[in-house]
Amino acid sequence: MRMLLIHSDYLEYEVKDRALKNPEPISEEQKKGRLDEVLAVFISVEKVDEVNSEEVIGKAIFEIEDVARQVKAERIFVYPFAHLSSELAKPDVALEILKKIEEKLKERGYEVKRAPFGYYKAFRLSCKGHPLAELSRTIVPGEGVAREERNIALEKEEKELVSYWYILTPEGELIEADKFDFTGHENLKKFVNYEIHKNRIADKEPPHVRLMLEQELVDYEPGSDAGNLRYYPKGRLIKGLLEQYVTEKVVEYGAMEVETPIMYDFEHPALEKYLNRFPARQYVVKSGDKKFFLRFAACFGQFLIKKDATISYRHLPLRMYELTRYSFRREKSGELSGLRRLRAFTMPDMHTVAKDLRQAMDEFKKQYKLSMEVLKGVGLTPDDYEVAIRFTRDFWEANRDFIVELTRIIGKPVLIEMWDQRFFYFILKFEFNFVDNLDKAAALSTVQIDVENAERFGITYYDEEGKEQYPLILHCSPSGAIERVMYAILEKQAKLQAQGVKPMFPLWLSPIQVRVIPVSEDVLDYALYVAGKLEGAKIRADVDDTNDRLNKKIRKAEKEWVPYIIVVGKNEKEQNTVTVRRREDSKQLEMQLEDLIREIKQKTEGFPYKPRPLPLLLSRRPRFRG
Repeated sequence: MRMLLIHSDYLEYEVKDRALKNPEPISEEQKKGRLDEVLAVFISVEKVDEVNSEEVIGKAIFEIEDVARQVKAERIFVYPFAHLSSELAKPDVALEILKKIEEKLKERGYEVKRAPFGYYKAFRLSCKGHPLAELSRTIVPGEGVAREERNIALEKEEKELVSYWYILTPEGELIEADKFDFTGHENLKKFVNYEIHKNRIADKEPPHVRLMLEQELVDYEPGSDAGNLRYYPKGRLIKGLLEQYVTEKVVEYGAMEVETPIMYDFEHPALEKYLNRFPARQYVVKSGDKKFFLRFAACFGQFLIKKDATISYRHLPLRMYELTRYSFRREKSGELSGLRRLRAFTMPDMHTVAKDLRQAMDEFKKQYKLSMEVLKGVGLTPDDYEVAIRFTRDFWEANRDFIVELTRIIGKPVLIEMWDQRFFYFILKFEFNFVDNLDKAAALSTVQIDVENAERFGITYYDEEGKEQYPLILHCSPSGAIERVMYAILEKQAKLQAQGVKPMFPLWLSPIQVRVIPVSEDVLDYALYVAGKLEGAKIRADVDDTNDRLNKKIRKAEKEWVPYIIVVGKNEKEQNTVTVRRREDSKQLEMQLEDLIREIKQKTEGFPYKPRPLPLLLSRRPRFRG
């Protein structure tokens, strides 16, 4: 089935003639129709839908309701539209499916009108034109209506789960969120408002999108599904360095690195149960007559490895890690937003087996600190993100001092979400959340203590008496998705730029760390010599050998956020020195090249290195945008 959904001021039709020999019988009144303030749903029922029409109907209802909720539509116009497909179902099957969709939507409380089937009709509509006004959906049978209905029920149950919101101070004071004085904590106030109201729709373009395009880092890929991006050389370098940095930090922490498949069998019993805890946002692929889903985390693969492993209490805590390139999640199209929310993303994912709650909480605190350290390395401090800690009321009552200690470690008030009973697979979770320039929040680092999946997947360890026990499992991403880290870095720089501060990447992440500019062609040889010395010291440098004027070359380097600009002329060549413009403090210095190399190496010590991603000479460099 294919659907085109258009949020409209109105849709009206008028029957003109028969399109089929035996169209649906209709009355005179049904030959015309109109609905105002309506979600118009144009539907082509396809041949493949005949295999399991009930499943297709269930999935169609799920998708239509999902869009109706987003656009706040109470009226739905079901409109047969054969032109969306060339593989149409038999007319009697198609009509029956359309009738049942109409009936089930009415049962759910919507005002529904259906245009007659089997006729040529003239129609007019007025599309509202907002970001969610025009959407399309393709429904493929095979997943099973029962799963869809369970997912709908789970989403409804999750929405009805009552959250109690508090602010916890480092002094241990728990204050209802609406009674807390946010003076001096304005960013926390924005985060609290976002979390409570849960408006995930991206109705404006966040500033980082402009920056990622201007800097030729990342771009949209029209040849793929939405939320799958292309990376230009500079963006690939930054992403690769971040991947290497986080991986090194986690391995240094004590995790064993593994690699697991990106697709899994829908019918695997443990995986099927796990999937039913999540909304239906999976990518589905077919291999022969078997169905698989693309992973949305490294959980599945790592759990299956642990299930087959022989684990002793002496091995615990046992940490396993994978950098998933990629994980997949079919986010709603209205939620997709640059690097902030994607359908294909790179997730550093560590899972730790712990023998009991005491060991799990000890690991939780260590991984909390590890996450702070990882974010600090990419230029994000606690001033740049807000903390949410989530748990049940009984966990709070039993472990209050532990939660307060987490707040003291971060050194500022945090948001608490508390439930009367556990709905999710975890009993404790934290996130570090970045609040961007549009007041939208995105989770970066997170750790969860999982109390369900060891038993679900059959993961056990042998205790001191040789008996098999189910452990607890910690899910940890010390940075969050790599794309999210790039988003946060760019959004922070956009915020600084608006305050009159020069934006820049952390030095170790800067695609070009030094730009060498010769004042004339006569000193190009010296500029190349300087660049060669820098590159020999593993510092990314290039040379602007274009015919532009000196001021334009400097402005170009400034626009690219190059941290160090070296201008060389006859004096520098004769004296074997360099004149340096340092971006972070806007100072211009004359110095020995060895001193500059020493300064840069000191500032990048402990961070990974990759070579320059583009040709040495700017004259040899292509433009990737425009």
